[in-house]
Amino acid sequence: MDGVWRDRSGWPQAGRVLAAVTAMPALVLTGWLLAGLPLLLAGWFRPLPALLLGGALAAALCVYGTRSGRPPGGLAGRPHDTRDARGGGEVGDASAGHVWAVVGVAVASGVFNAIFHTEQLIVRRDPATYAQYTAWLAGHGFLPMPYPTAAFGGPDPALRFDSIGFYDHGGAVVPQFMPGAPLIDSIGAWLGGLSGLLMVPPVLGALAVLTVAGVAARLAGARWAPVAALASAVALPILYTSRTTFSEIPSLILIFGGMALAADALGRSRGTAVLAGLSFGLAVLVRVDGLRDVLPVLVYAGLLIALRGRRGRGEAYARMGVPLLGGLLGGAGLGLVAAFFLSRPYLNYLSDSVRPLLVICGAVLLLTVAGAVAGPRVIPAAGRAVRAWRPARRLPEVLAALVVLVMAGFAVRPWVQTVRRVPATVEDTLNSIFIKWTQQANGMRPDPTRLYSEQSLYWVIWYVGVPVVMLATLAAAVLVRRMARSRGLPWLLPLAIIGWTTVTTLWRPAITPDHPFASRRLVPVVIPGLVVLAVWGLRWAWARIRGAGYGTTAMRWLTAAGAVLLVAPGTVTSIGTAFTPVERGEAAAVRGLCAALPPDASVLMIERVTGDRFTQVVRAMCDRPAAQVRTEGGGATPPVPGAPAATPPDDGGADTTRDVAAASDVTRLVRRVRAAGRVPVLLAAEKVQLIRYGTPVQVVRLRTRQDERSLIDAPNGTWSLSIDVWMVIPGAV
Repeated sequence: MDGVWRDRSGWPQAGRVLAAVTAMPALVLTGWLLAGLPLLLAGWFRPLPALLLGGALAAALCVYGTRSGRPPGGLAGRPHDTRDARGGGEVGDASAGHVWAVVGVAVASGVFNAIFHTEQLIVRRDPATYAQYTAWLAGHGFLPMPYPTAAFGGPDPALRFDSIGFYDHGGAVVPQFMPGAPLIDSIGAWLGGLSGLLMVPPVLGALAVLTVAGVAARLAGARWAPVAALASAVALPILYTSRTTFSEIPSLILIFGGMALAADALGRSRGTAVLAGLSFGLAVLVRVDGLRDVLPVLVYAGLLIALRGRRGRGEAYARMGVPLLGGLLGGAGLGLVAAFFLSRPYLNYLSDSVRPLLVICGAVLLLTVAGAVAGPRVIPAAGRAVRAWRPARRLPEVLAALVVLVMAGFAVRPWVQTVRRVPATVEDTLNSIFIKWTQQANGMRPDPTRLYSEQSLYWVIWYVGVPVVMLATLAAAVLVRRMARSRGLPWLLPLAIIGWTTVTTLWRPAITPDHPFASRRLVPVVIPGLVVLAVWGLRWAWARIRGAGYGTTAMRWLTAAGAVLLVAPGTVTSIGTAFTPVERGEAAAVRGLCAALPPDASVLMIERVTGDRFTQVVRAMCDRPAAQVRTEGGGATPPVPGAPAATPPDDGGADTTRDVAAASDVTRLVRRVRAAGRVPVLLAAEKVQLIRYGTPVQVVRLRTRQDERSLIDAPNGTWSLSIDVWMVIPGAV
């Protein structure tokens, strides 16, 4: 038996193993989402059908996708090699050591983030919104959430059922955000309850590290995949979004998984090209911003289709154009269907940015179709014209210089521009108030119109360091120069996605600018993309130095030094918060609250902040009817994406005059609840707000830590957080 084990002749080649394990995360998510969304639309998103159908489809895609692709190294070739996708060989440059290193980094990342996971369940910012969205889907399996008016004695003008992150729309409650991430997170809720839900983000974070390493292996060589894995794993934004229920990590897996599958499909498998397109397209189901991120895939697919009829490499590439386009349109189409039927209020809120984006996508699609139709005639003629035009000979150098100039422009931007927004809507006003209070908490001069977008490149530098940014810029310039000379074309799609999304994100981050919260905007493409480019740049420099005649010892030292340069700056930034979990104790607080509620309770939130934070918690996790009672201050805070439920950074208490419901409304609703045969329960933040209705009992007393809210420096600590909830069960009124 021992001899059989030691005989490795029948073991799979390391390159194929690395290719498989780094493509599987995207294939699993693709299969699960393809099964989960139709079930949700039909109102049947239940454990048995979802696990059976989603599990079977995910397994089938993994089997097909990993058998039809190529091992890493096929695209990397030799250090100075510029062969296309068909010239890389079957084994690649991977060894068992590379595979174990990549898997080891991913597993360590998952374990580390599981140990220091957060418990953001009380709705204050987006992670808790996603958690409560997930809890509802896992427990009920349908949307929207119907008004529980019967539990409160019927409709009443003082009742409202919306809250932070949950819109009042069409006579029901509709969650904010796209359903992709909650569909994925529901797996943990079904398998392990609340604890299982909290463990999903660390698992996804580990899978994201695997996926980034897989793209690096395919494009830079397996030697550099462990460096890419480690550099991405230690970056604070990746750590941050791998510890709680954000949507950015699933989006990263789908987009970079699509890159890996597209690389595997080049010149070989049309089926894998379909899977790549689906993976890209389903990013829209996870984040509506995914529509912008995958826009270059649409252009790329059209370019491939336009290459049909050409001999050699062009013909081989052209074969994957139609399948890639079909998969992309199918996946993105499902995302848009979900947005229209399940997230309409969110689309309405984002209409000023979504509508122009949809117009751009439509225009690009039309141009893509036109280019695909005319391509066989236009491309050869255009090529001859360019070659005949004398100034075009300098085009590669001009394009490379343009890459450097763009990054230099972002570097000097803070000295030439201050980005501001004058509030024009209620949501803008709330965000400006939050920015003002955050500035005051940081000891800064109040200027609520500031957005700090001009600092976006320096956000990146905080989290990955100057060496990564410089090497990534160098790599992008070299690759653009090569591609302008019709070399290095396997990099065309990855570089287009990374470049397009990096530039558009840095120009307009479109997020509340406090960190680490704002760092999530860099997670789906910017940080992992720059890391992959940086390891390719390191590989390029390594190859040139080796070509100059340096020996093995010098090259080993160079490799080690390069790895340290890529990993150390991000590690230094992350240390300030990596070992401090935030919002711990919320799971126990929620369990205690639910245990305190009678089984037949109808819960009325009579104070604004408690209503903002706990209405959906009671509805989804305690499974009790919950509503807010309108206050003089207007009731629930509008569900602004990214804005905290309690605006002041110190999460101070409510205004006891404007933020508490009128006693006449509360008394009337208590009577109506009793008439409906249920037990009225009142919740508020302070004992004094409930004293007139009975003897208050404190059901939540949470003292924990929350994320820092830094505006001009990298976050390096946490702030305190206190949450109190008092309960009264009124007597006869």
